[in-house]
Amino acid sequence: MNATVYKSTGSWYIVKDDAGNQFNARMLGKFKIDGLTSTNPIAVGDVVNIEMENEIEGSVTITEIKKRKNYITRTSPANKHQHHIIASNLDQSLLFATLKDPKTSQGFIDRFLITSEAYHISSIIIFNKSDLYRKKEADKFAEVKSIYEAIGYIAVSMSIENGDGVEAVKAMLKDKVTLLSGHSGVGKSTFINTVFPSLKLKTQNVSGWSGKGLHTTTFAEMFDLPLPGSGKIIDTPGIRELGLVDISKKELSHYFPEMRALINDCQFNNCMHLDEPGCAIKSSVNKGSIAMDRYISYCNILETISEKTY
Repeated sequence: MNATVYKSTGSWYIVKDDAGNQFNARMLGKFKIDGLTSTNPIAVGDVVNIEMENEIEGSVTITEIKKRKNYITRTSPANKHQHHIIASNLDQSLLFATLKDPKTSQGFIDRFLITSEAYHISSIIIFNKSDLYRKKEADKFAEVKSIYEAIGYIAVSMSIENGDGVEAVKAMLKDKVTLLSGHSGVGKSTFINTVFPSLKLKTQNVSGWSGKGLHTTTFAEMFDLPLPGSGKIIDTPGIRELGLVDISKKELSHYFPEMRALINDCQFNNCMHLDEPGCAIKSSVNKGSIAMDRYISYCNILETISEKTY
């Protein structure tokens, strides 16, 4: 039988077959997919083949992972030298950010967008807690909205507290598999609880079969939207830092859409867009057609990429 992985706790999984039947599942042996080694070879969103293990307990064994349409990954929270697949087979990602309480840095936003670009996943930026905005935050939102929309992203404001923009964001989820991500405290779980009022994510406990005592917030979980066939959302734990995986210094500018459009106009084909003469990107920054904040973000991220990723 084919099934989709809805939840992972590291060694046990919850899967649903095509008929909507739910099973507890475990992995058969070790998997290695397309040469990608990771701390979690099976990810939420994976389509897998299952075989019945115990009909009374409703447990199955995962025997095969089907080819992924895409996936999104980060450095492992436990080991920066290993990969951790956040989720797979996505249609889009929603990054929850805040300008206040807590403030999401532009560097974090850009790292998320770079990762989404690298894995060909469209991204929408949701700036939550607009009810906290005073003039300073309102002006900042107008500025960042202008920057990101100019390069092809959607950036919207929302307040779960007073309901502003919530229905518009819910509408973005229809008929799609959507990854929700962001720092802890930005309102992601609260938003999910507005979609599923009875869910109360923060009060859920881990059942015994799935590994009681594990830090389950390390792993993602998928939920079917209330109407049949109307899409799925994948909740992820709050991410403190987002380490880029397998992106070299030479490749980084390719994942900035406004830079990617100009790369072939640089004088040198190995231009890093720093101090080289004839750099089309530096010229565009000086002219104001590439936002200075985005260029600074590029330079800061470039410095963090280890030479061994060449």
